[in-house]
Amino acid sequence: MRTKVTALGLAGTLALAACGSSAEPQGGPVTLRMTIWTGNEAHLKLFGDIAAAYRKTHPDVTVKYDTLPVETYTTTLTTQIAGGNTPDLAWIFENSAPDFVGSGALVPLDTLVKPEELAPSTTRLWQKDGALYAYPFSTSPFGVFVNTDLLEKAGQSVPAKGWTWEEAVKIASAVQEKTGKAGLVVRDFDYKGWDNLAAVWGGWGAEAWSEDGRTCGFDKPEMIEAMGFLHKAIFTGKAMPAPGTTADFFAGEAGMTITQISRASLLQDGAFGWDLVTLPTGPKGAYSVIGQAGIGVLKKSRNAEAAADFLAFFTNPENSAKLAQYFPPPRQPLLTADSLAKSNPLLKPEQLQDVVVDGIAAGRVKPSHTGQAELSQAVRAGLDQLWQPDADVATVMKGVCAAIQPMLAK
Repeated sequence: MRTKVTALGLAGTLALAACGSSAEPQGGPVTLRMTIWTGNEAHLKLFGDIAAAYRKTHPDVTVKYDTLPVETYTTTLTTQIAGGNTPDLAWIFENSAPDFVGSGALVPLDTLVKPEELAPSTTRLWQKDGALYAYPFSTSPFGVFVNTDLLEKAGQSVPAKGWTWEEAVKIASAVQEKTGKAGLVVRDFDYKGWDNLAAVWGGWGAEAWSEDGRTCGFDKPEMIEAMGFLHKAIFTGKAMPAPGTTADFFAGEAGMTITQISRASLLQDGAFGWDLVTLPTGPKGAYSVIGQAGIGVLKKSRNAEAAADFLAFFTNPENSAKLAQYFPPPRQPLLTADSLAKSNPLLKPEQLQDVVVDGIAAGRVKPSHTGQAELSQAVRAGLDQLWQPDADVATVMKGVCAAIQPMLAK
């Protein structure tokens, strides 16, 4: 079945899954299955508590959460769909949103929430022809966590709002030189998850492709400049771990990391001093990049009506406020520093305002496109040549566009 999914592609698999109406609903007690990618105990406890609260008023409905490996999440999900083992609800990455929404594989959620309750920047990926097809339950801007102890040992000051990428590299290089620890880590990049580098190249105003998705942006001057800066930071300034080297900021192995606020829970043991600041400004000024996830009801679910009702409960204002400690909500009344501080005791209101509230208002979502799986493989293969000390950045970037432009133009 995995071969079938690969051959058809994600969009093709989902289009087949969307054919026809929802499966015949089951009578009697209902068990809903929601695929998720987290195995975090705190997350799972919160989800379980929400399901238990729902069951008090819906005693015939049981909710089970199915954790799939994050590295192969979308492939595993589409394999399940193609094999007739369709979940009732599913978390969906932002990079596969165009395929899920565009294919018709999801049930419209028009009655779930009033559109005016959601921040406009959070719904764009999940809408088609004015209808909402997945609830953007997590809209999390990228910020920079700083190990203040390591920076102090390296003789560096904690960065403030408005700091620059030049300053970031200077600090990171000093940490590496003075302490032997890694300087700056782009969390979840590891020379594979290239779309996380949007948190860097956004400072240059670069984009992976045009707004309409039809023109490659990797060979544009701003992208070449941004990736050249990054290449120099890695191989000349030693500001970032080189390929084949890993460093876990949350284990005290790096001075700074670019990631989202949900990771703050990993710092609750107080093993070292830390701070959270905005992304550095680039040549084009301040910017924000958002990672996003939606929850959708699969059209082929045998319990689509019950699944939509549970989703409405899972994401109602009360539960959204609880989920906000890990997953910044799209509901505008909850998107204030004071509101978020109630569920994020580790973070200061000013950190939440600068990184989360302001970041969501002005941020751009990480790259997403129909056929993202195939595009991602092609981009990653092209960028592999960049992660060498003597790489010609412009040539590599042009090669990436040569590989993906035919896919974009379809």
